Amino acid sequence: MSLVHIVYAHPGGPGQTRAVLDAFVAGLTAAGHAHTLSDLYAKGFRPELSAAELARESGRAPGAPVPEDVAAEHALLAAAEVWAFVYPVWWADCPAILKGWFDRVWTVGDAYKPVRLTARRALVLCTAGYDAEKLTASGVLPAMRTVMLTDRLGDRAPDKDLHVCDPDLARSLGASI
Repeated sequence: MSLVHIVYAHPGGPGQTRAVLDAFVAGLTAAGHAHTLSDLYAKGFRPELSAAELARESGRAPGAPVPEDVAAEHALLAAAEVWAFVYPVWWADCPAILKGWFDRVWTVGDAYKPVRLTARRALVLCTAGYDAEKLTASGVLPAMRTVMLTDRLGDRAPDKDLHVCDPDLARSLGASI
């Protein structure tokens, strides 16, 4: 049994992204895995990096504390063996709230310089209005993989993959688009 921490970034309501999250959670449960969830919109996660956080990250105030909400995310990530990110593709990337999550949660001494937060595996499940073939042909999917898997996840998870859950898959899960 593994503990999987899921970071979910969608403003709510029924739809394909929620259907993917629900199916993923059901699959984890059926396989005997436990999970925790950071629903960024539901918890009102603040995505903007504050001036104090920037000072800490830039080395101008290296002893400054990590904000409580960020420390809570660190604890959830540290406890999990597997991380999963579930979100819709908006303009070839994740929603701004998830980008801000990375800006704030990937802190010095935790996510880099040195890397303390690691997972055995990371999985990215994103929903899109186009299938993976069209996203690949346009160059969007390779760019998404580079940004999410190479830059954001990097060495923090040696085994990682990104899957596009296109509208046909979402429909098969019973989602209304």
